[in-house]
Amino acid sequence: MDQRVSLITLGVDDIAKARRFYEGLGWKASSLGDGSVVFFQLGGIVLALWGRADLAADARLADAGPGFRGMALAYNVRRREEVDVVLAEAEQAGGRITRPAQEAFWGGYYGHFTDPEGHVWEVAWNPQFAIDDAGNVTLPR
Repeated sequence: MDQRVSLITLGVDDIAKARRFYEGLGWKASSLGDGSVVFFQLGGIVLALWGRADLAADARLADAGPGFRGMALAYNVRRREEVDVVLAEAEQAGGRITRPAQEAFWGGYYGHFTDPEGHVWEVAWNPQFAIDDAGNVTLPR
């Protein structure tokens, strides 16, 4: 198995509302999909929004309900000041700031927001992460 992620699917209760939120961040949805799923190209991976109950049923799992899901998505930026800008954009689009931007013990700067469905996003500037023009993060070896 190659060391990569191809697609991240978020189970949502309201696909239209979730789509509006991510489009409110300036993201462009793909023309692929029939309305029951929405796809966004994120560099070399895809973010999908799909009905929460359908996603749980497809995986043959119980829908555990809202709340912390034991994971967070991350959006890394190239410059420290971009953290505050992205958090403000997320709030303007309908997200909720759960941790305002602050200095990190690891030497960076970061904050958190949730999308309208409660999915946790970290926005971070890490001076040790190189980010290319396409937005891909390269870790030091």
